Formats: sequence, structure tokens, C-alpha cells
Amino acid sequence: MVRWRAGVVAGVRRRWAGAVELDVEVDGGGSMRALAYPALVGEPEAGDRVLLNAGALLMGLGTGGYALVVALPDRLPPDPPQALDSRDAGHLVKARYTPLQPILLGVDEEASPHREVLAAADDLAGLPVVTADLHSALPAILAGVRADAPAARVAYLLTDGGALPAWFSRTLAGLRDDLVGTISVGQAFGGDLEASTLHSGLLAARHVLDADIAVVAQGPGNLGTGTRWGFSGVAVGEAVNAVATLGGRPVGSLRISAADPRPRHRGVSHHSLTAYGRVALARAELVVPTELDPTLAAEVDAALRPLAERHTLVRVETTGLDAALRGSPVPLSTMGRGLDADHAYFLAAAAAGRHAARLAAQPPPAPAER
Repeated sequence: MVRWRAGVVAGVRRRWAGAVELDVEVDGGGSMRALAYPALVGEPEAGDRVLLNAGALLMGLGTGGYALVVALPDRLPPDPPQALDSRDAGHLVKARYTPLQPILLGVDEEASPHREVLAAADDLAGLPVVTADLHSALPAILAGVRADAPAARVAYLLTDGGALPAWFSRTLAGLRDDLVGTISVGQAFGGDLEASTLHSGLLAARHVLDADIAVVAQGPGNLGTGTRWGFSGVAVGEAVNAVATLGGRPVGSLRISAADPRPRHRGVSHHSLTAYGRVALARAELVVPTELDPTLAAEVDAALRPLAERHTLVRVETTGLDAALRGSPVPLSTMGRGLDADHAYFLAAAAAGRHAARLAAQPPPAPAER
């Protein structure tokens, strides 16, 4: 449950889009690194009293290693400029029935300027959509797209398996100029557009943002229990189904690693094998980079053999992708490992981006009858 702390802001450390990092002197002694989302709790300043949820920090979690500001009790923020006693400013409630639930304008609800377009939308018209397990794949996928299609319009759909606020991600803040927009779906919030479901978010990517390519991945903070089914990335398989249902082209980014110390994630991670091999009922194009270490390549081929009837395995050459990855506008890191420490992981994600870019350059297929 919640481990509460109270204290006083000693100083502001750094800021990025939607978030501010603080030093807080805690009542009873000691200090904590804390994170506040000004859109939810107001703008903290030195000297403000704060209430904190300190559980993730005290547990030593890597991704969520902050005390989170729950309130500035002595200086509450003003009400939003739009009246929230009607639906004119939106009525999507996210992080529902938690103390910090925001009420937002859904991209397809009645008050949205995009309502008319999305009310009639029912097809992605062959939009290539890259599905990935981890948030850390996003900049690598984008690097792969940019290697072949520097002008492509790429939308990101933030699902709710990890961090719910888009503002938590420094990676996403650093990629704002490289994305045509972010759509937060499900319980996630804080994107450029808000959608209640992945399906409506995908349609918004195609028909509102006019994306050439979309990427679907959870926010930072993958949840996993070390069991076959107990991980939030299982939703990747459901994303494949959603894309196919709407007439898009699912492109599977595989989680491949020769560096992960956990056997279940070496070669092809059991996350990918379960999501694509058991959960995805529609056919996806699973991308395999060609220039892998021979030992790793043999492990990958053996792991993917059972998936070959269910999906299309696409071999993608990786010439130029290392340079593209090294030119990423944001640092590359997965589970604390950078590009050189886990090269195969990032290469596989970039290869998926390259394949999506090539699909986007092709004429869209004829819509299937549904």
C-alpha cells in the first residue's frame, strides 16, 4: 500500500515536458528525490509543503525511483480555466477512481474538434504499426524509421501497462520534435491526444495526426513477475489484434538480447514468444535483423520456428542502423544497459522501424471485407 511521507521542497532540480524533479526535506529528517506533475498538483516551489507517496523510492525501484508528489496542501492549484461541470471540456476520466484522476477531452467525444472525422472512421488503410514490449524500444524504432524515411510522420501510442502519465518519460520529452504526436490510450494520460481505447487511438493516429507509421508500446516501468503470463507486455499481442481488426499492418518488434542476465530474456525474450505466439490471433510481420552474432542468430531462429506458421518472419538487413542508433536524439537504455552493452536489443527494434518505413512507402493494400 501507500507509504506516506510529508516534507518541504528544498529545491527544484530539473524539468522536462509535464514534470519537475525536486529535493524534499522530509519531516523527521533526511531528504528524498521527488517528482511532481504540475498539471495534476500545481507548480511546486522551494518552501512548499508537500505530501508524498514514497513507496517506489523506498523499495529502490529503478524506473519508478521517485517519491511522487500527491499534493501541495497549503497552496492548491486553481481550477482549470475550462468549467468541468459539463462535458464541454471533455469527460474522459483516467486513472479512474484514484485520488488523482484527471478529467480530459477524448479525441473522439462530442466536444472534440475531431469528433466528426472519428465518428466515421473505421479503417487504418494499411497503416504500418510497430508493436513493442518495452518503452525503451521507441527511440530505436524511430531511429530505424528515420534511417530510410527521414520525413515520415510517426505517431506514438502510449498504452497503460507502465507509467500512466506520459510526462514521466524523459525519452518521450526528448522525442517531441521527432513525433507527429503522442496519443495516450486506456488509463494512460498526458499525450497530445487522449483516447479511451487502443482502437480509437489507432484511428486517431491515422485520421487526425495523418501518420505514415504508428508505434504502440507501454510507458516506462514494465511490470513483470517472472512467470509466463505475469507481465504487462502481454498486451503487445492484443495490440496486434487491434491493428489487424482495423485494417492496419502489424509489425512486430522482437525483444532480442545476448546481454540480459536472466535466461528467460536471452535470445528471444519469453515476453515476445508469449505475446506473439499465444496472445496475437492475427498475423503480424515479425522482424528479424540479419546481422546478428551467429550464436545469437541460431538461438533466435530456434525460438521463432514455432511462430513461423502463425506469423510472417521478415529478415531485414541492418546496414546503416548502428549509425542511426548512435545518432538518436535521446540516450538509448534498456534495463540499465546502453547501446553497446545490449546492441542486439536496439538493433532488432531499429530493424522493425526500417521495415515499417518500407511498408509505408508502398501503396496501401485494398481494404479487406470485415
